[in-house]
Amino acid sequence: MRPPRLVALCLLVAAPALAAAPRTFRVDYFHTGSGGQEIFSLDRLVVETLPWPGNPARPIDDTDSGKYRFLIKDGASKTLLYSRGFSSIFGEWEETAEAKERARTFEESLRFPLPAGPVEVTLEKRSRTNAFVPVWTFRVDPKDPTVSDAVPDSPGALIPLLKNGPPESKVDLLILGDGYTHAQRAKFEQDARRLVTILFSQAPFKERKQDFNVWGLCPESREPGISRPSTGIHRRSRIGATYDAFGSERYVLTFDNRSFRDVASFAPYEFVEILVNGNTYGGGGIFGLYSTVAADSLWSPYVFVHEFGHHFAGLADEYFTSESAYLPAADRLEPWEPNVTAMKDPATLKWKALVSPGTPLPTPWRKDEFETFSRAIQVERKKIRADRRPESEMDALFTREKKEVTRILGTDQYSGKVGAFEGAMYESRGYFRPEEDCIMFTRDEVPFCRVCQSAISRIIDLYTKGPR
Repeated sequence: MRPPRLVALCLLVAAPALAAAPRTFRVDYFHTGSGGQEIFSLDRLVVETLPWPGNPARPIDDTDSGKYRFLIKDGASKTLLYSRGFSSIFGEWEETAEAKERARTFEESLRFPLPAGPVEVTLEKRSRTNAFVPVWTFRVDPKDPTVSDAVPDSPGALIPLLKNGPPESKVDLLILGDGYTHAQRAKFEQDARRLVTILFSQAPFKERKQDFNVWGLCPESREPGISRPSTGIHRRSRIGATYDAFGSERYVLTFDNRSFRDVASFAPYEFVEILVNGNTYGGGGIFGLYSTVAADSLWSPYVFVHEFGHHFAGLADEYFTSESAYLPAADRLEPWEPNVTAMKDPATLKWKALVSPGTPLPTPWRKDEFETFSRAIQVERKKIRADRRPESEMDALFTREKKEVTRILGTDQYSGKVGAFEGAMYESRGYFRPEEDCIMFTRDEVPFCRVCQSAISRIIDLYTKGPR
């Protein structure tokens, strides 16, 4: 008898084992809500030009990642054909104060291999107990006459930045440029190659470099840079990236999902990094959607890797002294993210197997000293932005902060040990991170901690290895 996943794969592609990969099918939809209510509505059905780039041996996502998950089932037999966990802009926005006051609509997409016949699509969301619960189910027929295979306007030549094999056997990362003019295309490629080199200098990406392909696309912008509404700057760039997402001056997102997806469809991809042409500190990252970074910022190496950790492996922010657009948690539920915990019971700590022998839980550290210093830095940071002072002053502040934070966090009794250190997810109390320092916590040139590295490796395996 065939293993269930192989049956699912055969049903999905409905073709002999040696046949070409199916094309990529995309469902674009609207996600609307306010005050705890959510409404989903179909926008368009798209068959992308390129073949499906995913790993045919792992159609089912068993990593239990993401705030949401979608399932593709055969329309007749209800056999599970494909699934993936993900997070979304709406999922972040609903935690902000604005979401309590008014409704908003965000564009989102689901991508999967083109099915041979009708399928049932189910979108699920985590409950308060972290269980996935269905929130929207609908049927899709790939032969529906409204399904569009129209080719969007080309964003320009595809640049192979790193090529190690066919897309279906590799993790395919797409680097998208935004805010680069025609004359700056060479600059984009230079920026992309520099930051890709930095990513693959970090464990475990360094050790798994052969498991990746990296591609580049740079649609032309009429003028350099992207929008920064807090300073009165607005741009109509092709990807639509903007600072000030959710009112946070450093948070860079694009809300133009249609344009973003149309541009990205010219490359094989599972993950996307958006390089914005500018030097103002900023970036962002959402699991399974994309990550962003200001390419010319002094801190772009840190921001690129940190935000890619969010996007690639669903890693949570471990810091807690910076201002955040999100409302404080009403209670301390266990997060789904792999690198933070509410630790209701130390005996069941999610990363217990990696805890260093003899390390107490919770693990003591110089929290008060760190917090006092960091909050003072945040006051200075806020004033620099309010006064619209030069970016060089922000760089100088961060450089001074980095030196002191390295001293505080590098000289503790349990520095470099895996334990449970209080302070994470924008909360000083009640949430814990695995190590005292990590690239998900500070800018002081430390690597991903061992728990984060393990989480990243699981995602790499999902796109490159066979069934577990």
